[in-house]
This record gives sequence, structure tokens and C-alpha cells, in this order.
Amino acid sequence: MIKLIGILVVAVGFAFRFNTLLVVLAAGVVTGLVAGLSFHEIMTLFGKYFVENRYMTMPVVLMVPVIGLLERHGLQERAEMLIRRAAAVTAGRVLVLYCAVRQISIALGVNIGGHAGAVRPLVAPMAEGAARAQHGALPEATVERIRAHAAAAENIGNFFGEDIFIAVGAILLMKGFFDAQKIEVGVWSMALWGIPTAVAAFAAMWWRARVLDREIAQTAVERGLS
Repeated sequence: MIKLIGILVVAVGFAFRFNTLLVVLAAGVVTGLVAGLSFHEIMTLFGKYFVENRYMTMPVVLMVPVIGLLERHGLQERAEMLIRRAAAVTAGRVLVLYCAVRQISIALGVNIGGHAGAVRPLVAPMAEGAARAQHGALPEATVERIRAHAAAAENIGNFFGEDIFIAVGAILLMKGFFDAQKIEVGVWSMALWGIPTAVAAFAAMWWRARVLDREIAQTAVERGLS
């Protein structure tokens, strides 16, 4: 059980909001040391698996400068202007719609979206634009709250939606674990039982979005009265 100390390191690091990359690296180093590996062996494994999985990380690395270039030329402003034209759209509705699209697409094996590719340049600005269209200028705390909910919409849609697609890494990882433990579980069974969880997660996101819209409206009223 002591080898699971890496999970505790991740939980504590995230609770204190330390740098995510450093927390994950620290968890890996601690787990390796507890498992009896030397520091040199741990670093060798880090390098080995980074090279083996470089085709998974390279699209993200290459996407960052592209998104930065688009933002420099007004991508966020255009997205915000577009959403302001729809009077009935609220920040919460934008986020619920994105979460639904993300969850359904990843469940079908189509990986569209992501924090770098969609949330930062498009989804968050559109949600902020919808809120500004209804309530005018927003305080900084409200803007940060909208951005946090936009990130949550991505995480919920991606994480719980991918468990429904049998060829995704999460399902295959669980299948490999069960096989190693001599437990017979089919990938179709795991994908099927992922559906209720995905529905429950989406319902929670829908409720959080409704609460967000009410909080934004309440903040606007309080600012108007002050």
C-alpha cells in the first residue's frame, strides 16, 4: 500500500495549488523511490516513456503556438462578438452546450476540443461574452469563475465521455488491469456501465451552469444597487 503514496502527493499538491507538472513529477519520483528504484532509474523511465509517447504530446506542443498566433490576431474577441449577437444565450448555456458536444463526440471516438484548442480561445470568451451581453461589465472574480466553469465543462465532457468509447485509453487501461488480476470483464461491459456515470456527470454540470447564471445575475443586481 505504501507504493500508492504518489496518489497522496498528487492530492496534497493539487489541494495547495502547486504547479501541476511539478506535482506529477514529484509523485512519480516519490513512488519510484518507495518502490526501490534509484533516482537515475526513475529519470531513465521518464525519458523512455516520454520518447515512446511523443506522438501523443507533439500535437499539444505544436498547437500552443498556433493558438497563440490566432489569439494575437483577435480570435477571442471575434468569438465574444459572435456570441453577443444571440440575446437568449447565457454563460451557463454556452458551457452546457460545449460539455454536451464534447461528451458525445469523445464517446463516438472523435476527439475535438481541449483546453488549449477550444476552451481558452473559444469557449471561455464566448461564455464571458454571453454574460457581458446580458449584464454589462463583469467584475474580475466573476470572469475567473466563468473561466473555471469552462475548464470544468471540458474536463467533465472529456473524462466521462471517453469511458463510453471502447478504443480509448481509459477503457484499455482498465481492461489491462483486470486482465492482470485474472478478472474477466469485457470492454463492452465497461463502456456500457460508463453511460450512467456520464449522464450523472452531465446532469451535475447542467446544475452547476444554472447556479453560475443565477450567481452572475445576482452579482449584477448587487452592483447596480451599490
